[in-house]
Amino acid sequence: MTITAEQIPGYRAGTWTIDPTHSEVGFSVRHLAISKVKGKFENFDATFVTGENPLESSVQATAEVASVTTNEKNRDEHLRTGDFFAADEFPQLTFSSTGAREEKGNFIVDGELTMRGITKPVSFNFEFGGFGEDPYGNYKAGFTATAVVKREDFGLTWNAPLEKGGLLLGSDVTISIDVQAALQA
Repeated sequence: MTITAEQIPGYRAGTWTIDPTHSEVGFSVRHLAISKVKGKFENFDATFVTGENPLESSVQATAEVASVTTNEKNRDEHLRTGDFFAADEFPQLTFSSTGAREEKGNFIVDGELTMRGITKPVSFNFEFGGFGEDPYGNYKAGFTATAVVKREDFGLTWNAPLEKGGLLLGSDVTISIDVQAALQA
């Protein structure tokens, strides 16, 4: 089964810009091997181009590394250092799509994620939330996208051994993107 525009209620082709007040770019990573720490980037931007065929859509996105927050000041400062994101040297994370595909009824956006100057292929599971008009006459789209990456693949190798064995941080990082975007005239 191939996903078509007709199968997505309200779908429109065009260029969309992100509504930052109704969107979030977040992540989570295993901590102490018992729970997850969540964070987000407060400054980000993206442009989406939806094609007449949804599988011909594309996205270009950036997040400002210095805007990372986990609601813990000391941890946030550590994340900005060379142990993690190296914000001074690599001020942005970027994602550029290379294609979209349907797999077993799921919509997947493939692309290249660049973090710390390292670019790797990443596939996001993409879910349309819907389309509709806001009270001000703007046509909006909502969607979520998630991917799991290995932080070490991007040079984020810092870790600390735990007294009872294991490591402070897990390897898998889940990237979660919740977006509301506006169709441009």
